[in-house]
Amino acid sequence: MTTATAPVTEIRVGREGDVLILSLDGPRTRNSISRPVYETIRAQMLDASENSDIRAIVVTGLHGFFSSGGNIVNLQKSAQGSMAEAALGTDALNTMILAIRNCRKPVIAAVEGGAAGAGLSLALSCDMIVAAENAKFTAAYVKIGLSPDGGLTHFLCDGLPRQLVTEMCLTGEPVDAARLHSCGIVNRIVPADGALAAAKGLAAKLANGPMNAMAVIKAEIGAASCNELATQLDLEARGINTARFGKEAAEGLAAFLEKRKPDFRR
Repeated sequence: MTTATAPVTEIRVGREGDVLILSLDGPRTRNSISRPVYETIRAQMLDASENSDIRAIVVTGLHGFFSSGGNIVNLQKSAQGSMAEAALGTDALNTMILAIRNCRKPVIAAVEGGAAGAGLSLALSCDMIVAAENAKFTAAYVKIGLSPDGGLTHFLCDGLPRQLVTEMCLTGEPVDAARLHSCGIVNRIVPADGALAAAKGLAAKLANGPMNAMAVIKAEIGAASCNELATQLDLEARGINTARFGKEAAEGLAAFLEKRKPDFRR
């Protein structure tokens, strides 16, 4: 790409009941992402985390593709400025990733077509991934002389064998959804054009769950790979001992004993 002005990807914000839907909309660049996208998604995550009217989130891309990653024009132009200016972009990416991971609500990526570079980091930062059967996942950085960012190596190494991560990052070749599904990185594979509908269905199901308990579960899962066993045991003990006195546990335990479906919305 040689145009002087980078095409802009916008975030379309929608709601279906209590499910927030964030859609990347940048048809000219397959939904490439840059600082404005990072900042918008971060703000949406921070708001949703504290908004009781939102109980689950879906992140997707329009135009048959999830995201091609960093905008090439912006990446090229960044080398003409200072290191400090370039760092503003990666800092914004990192704060978006952390906002997704720290969000108290479940976040699901609906991937059509493919996710590459920082777009792959975005998908992996979500709690679950629903992918179309023809979707490709690409750690594309090496093909343009760059190394990964956005937590890509963290997320990949947390779930995949070292050899597969090395293959993805050193060759930059795409890996299909079926291979990552077999490794547990992709949660569900659906027919082409069905990822968003399936993700929304999963989000609606999670939206009926106990919000406080799920927020604690997310935090515990996020900490597990870093904590020593004793630290994780303490974290889990605090979580369950706090939860047992709350209304969610009261409803869940009563429903179990009464042989009915719990209603965590009341």
